[in-house]
Amino acid sequence: MTAPPVGRRLDPDARRAEILDAALRLYAERPYGDVSTSELAREAGVARGLLNHYFGTKRELYLEALGALLTIPEAAATDLPGETRAERAGAAVDWFLDTVAARRGLWLTVGVGGAGGDPEVDAVVERADEVAAERVLVALVPEHDPRSDPAGDVVLRARVRAYFGLVRAASREWLVRGSLDRAGVRDLLVPTLVALLPTPSREDR
Repeated sequence: MTAPPVGRRLDPDARRAEILDAALRLYAERPYGDVSTSELAREAGVARGLLNHYFGTKRELYLEALGALLTIPEAAATDLPGETRAERAGAAVDWFLDTVAARRGLWLTVGVGGAGGDPEVDAVVERADEVAAERVLVALVPEHDPRSDPAGDVVLRARVRAYFGLVRAASREWLVRGSLDRAGVRDLLVPTLVALLPTPSREDR
C-alpha cells in the first residue's frame, strides 16, 4: 500500500473520498480493532485531526467504509454494458466479484460473516441492501414502475433482497471454503438473477 503524499491540496469532497479509500484498503486486510487511527491517517496522508473533521470518529469512518463497500454505486447500475438483460446482469455480477476480490478482508468480515449482532453494522447492511435492490431494478428492469403495481413491487424487491443471501453464501463458498472458483460463482449468480426478475420484453431477452 502506498499512502498519498502529505500536504497536497484537495477540495473537501476529494479529500474525504481519499480518506475513505484509505480506510477501505486497511480494512480489506485487517479487522476494525486491529487498525489504529494513526494508521488510518498515515495511509490517507493526512493529519489525525482531519479524520475527525471529515468523519467524526474512527467508528463513524468504519461504518461509512462498510457502506461504501456494500452499496452499489449509482454509476455501476446506470452504466452497465450490454444490450440484453442477461448481458447487463453478467456485467453487474462481474462488477460485484471485482469489488469483493479487491476488498476481500472487509467483505469476509461483514458481507459474508455477518454483523455479529452489532446494530449499527446491521443498519448499514440493511440500508445497503435497500439501495442495491433499487439499483438492480433500475439497471435490469427499467420498465418497472412501482406506482402501477405497489403489491408486485413489494414482492419483486423481496425477491432481489433474498437473492443477496445467495450472493453472500456463494461468496463464502468461493473465498472461505474454496468449493467454487470465481467462474463457478458467476455461473451460479448470473442466471439466477435473470430468472428471478419479471420476464423481459422480446427485444430485451
